[in-house]
Amino acid sequence: MNTTIFLPSRPLALSLTCLALLLAASIEIQARTFSGLIYPLHDITLSAGVTGLVTHRGVQLGQSVKADQVLIQLDDSLQVIESNRRKVIFEDKSEIYAARERTRILTTLLKDAQAVFASTGSISKDEILRLEAEQVAASARLEQLIEQKKRELLDFEAAERERMLRRITAPVDGIVTKLAPQVGEWAKPGDPVISLVDASTAILRLAIPHGEANTLKVGANKAIKLEAGSAVAQVMGRVNFVSPVADPASGLVQIEITFSNTKYGIKPGIKGMVDISAVGTLK
Repeated sequence: MNTTIFLPSRPLALSLTCLALLLAASIEIQARTFSGLIYPLHDITLSAGVTGLVTHRGVQLGQSVKADQVLIQLDDSLQVIESNRRKVIFEDKSEIYAARERTRILTTLLKDAQAVFASTGSISKDEILRLEAEQVAASARLEQLIEQKKRELLDFEAAERERMLRRITAPVDGIVTKLAPQVGEWAKPGDPVISLVDASTAILRLAIPHGEANTLKVGANKAIKLEAGSAVAQVMGRVNFVSPVADPASGLVQIEITFSNTKYGIKPGIKGMVDISAVGTLK
């Protein structure tokens, strides 16, 4: 029995070879494009440090706030009274003034008495010793009052800190995305009260094989392609972090690429893609 083997013609063989090369190149290109999620620079959930009744809300949902701006005020009427009381005690310098004057007068009397005793001897030694004892006691009392004022200052600062715990302030600039308590409701320590997001700078976080990570350097520029539907199709980012370790289970290395988002045109939470092999230029 004769078996006939049909071989492809030379043009067909060349076409198949080119097709295989193109597929391999396509696979290689796809393998060097990695995607990840975009996160805001800050996504903070704020809580009250103490239990308190909400007396004032200084912001609304979606409002832009500045760092240190008061967002929510809890009832601090008792803390204000205590802080004012501690302040009055600390600022009262009458006793320390009297002790300083008494020390000065006794020091002068002692010097005069010692001079008279040395020149004429008309003052007894017991009188000199009495004045010395009073001068030492007055000096010690003055030092005691000075230290007491330091403690009173610390008490006043502690009362002020206790009062400030009734204020929830913004740690950074951002936008209010969640606002839980209403005026008249109680806020409890640890319960989420306000969510604050700063997306003026966004971060693309992705994980890539350690072999690819070796080609990335902190400070390098990379073009980021954004998910369809975004206000812009592509932005330029900067490699801000390349993890020094790989995940033991997957062998992937965490990468972070930051980019400016001052107009808030890019919504954190969408996908972004980076071609590791591409040069960082934005067309």
